[in-house]
Amino acid sequence: MQKDTVISRKGFASIFMGAGAGMALIGLLLYIIDIRAIYDLPIYLMLIGGAVFFYGLAQLLRRKRLGETVPVSGRAVKGFLLNNAILLALVLMVIVIMFIEPRFMQINVLKDILTQSSTRLIIALGICFTLLIGGTDLSAGRMVGLAAVISASMMQTAEYGNRFFPGLPQLPVFVPILIAIAACVVFGLLNGFLVSRFDMHPFIATLAVQVIIYGAASLYFDMPPNRSQPIGGIRPDFEALGQKKIFGADGISILIPIALIVTVIIWYVLNKTVFGKNVYAIGGNRQAAIVSGINVPLTILGIFILAAALYGVGGVLEAARTAGATNNYGMGYELDAIAACVVGGVSLNGGVGKVGGIVVGVLIFTVIQYGLAFIGISPMWQQVIKGVIIAVAVAIDLSKYRRK
Repeated sequence: MQKDTVISRKGFASIFMGAGAGMALIGLLLYIIDIRAIYDLPIYLMLIGGAVFFYGLAQLLRRKRLGETVPVSGRAVKGFLLNNAILLALVLMVIVIMFIEPRFMQINVLKDILTQSSTRLIIALGICFTLLIGGTDLSAGRMVGLAAVISASMMQTAEYGNRFFPGLPQLPVFVPILIAIAACVVFGLLNGFLVSRFDMHPFIATLAVQVIIYGAASLYFDMPPNRSQPIGGIRPDFEALGQKKIFGADGISILIPIALIVTVIIWYVLNKTVFGKNVYAIGGNRQAAIVSGINVPLTILGIFILAAALYGVGGVLEAARTAGATNNYGMGYELDAIAACVVGGVSLNGGVGKVGGIVVGVLIFTVIQYGLAFIGISPMWQQVIKGVIIAVAVAIDLSKYRRK
């Protein structure tokens, strides 16, 4: 068998550092020249160049841990393309959209995409736990709606004519938020109980709970004097949770750093805690996990409770972002979240998946929805493209792990 050609890790890192520095320099020159036709492309080039440079720098600083050499061959390149196919697809999609409509190169477009991705990312991070154990959670979207309705109903201004609770005093903003999340946790507990205690398949258990939640949320929403009217008149301090801009009026939505914080926390839970390692172990081989002493029922219960809490956070932020709520909020969110996780590399067989992949998966679907609408593609074609991407992602996933 022919051996792979190798180059030093230092040389490998230098290639990326040089390419990144060059790209950033080109972006800086274009920014100075100020060519209006390319909008904010110089800023994108500087950002991407900086990311490539620091990737090379990380390779250089970690060369003792990663190895002093890097294999370079057709097989290695093919493996790299296969492992990063989804990320490359996202980059290619953005380039094509920018070529068709240069206005897509504006930084404001990027900020809008990140804002729209924020709550969906939090929901996807919740549902990934259930997928990692080879299950699913069909109740996620309805929990989002439940949290939105409960939090919004308690956060209306005193002057609003159609208050959900006319005699309710002005509560501190964190009280309705905690109540909404707690309500979701109760149903998460029910999901976990059905799956762990009765060994019910998560698909059936969460489908049943989904129906229960929607019925309960609809009954709550229909209570007098509201009678199923859309909830409005939201207090400014609650709206600020979803609409506030940081770094000035032209800054970024507060949802972006909130989603970033949640992402870091979930990454830490999955990669640095015993609970996270148990999640992967159960998904990889449940019988082996039981033999090794892992309390599988308790871990499954914790998974559904944690997932429900994240759905609750997502629902509260959706209500704040839109300054209102109805009992139909969150409908179908669970399907988008599952699709984003699968596209991001979370295996439906369980035991495999990374937080970074989930972030990319969510961004891909947001770019599809936002970017294709931006260039005037019919929503029906958007659904076709979304379906093709899901099918291709699953095929790549199966091919990748079959080779392993």
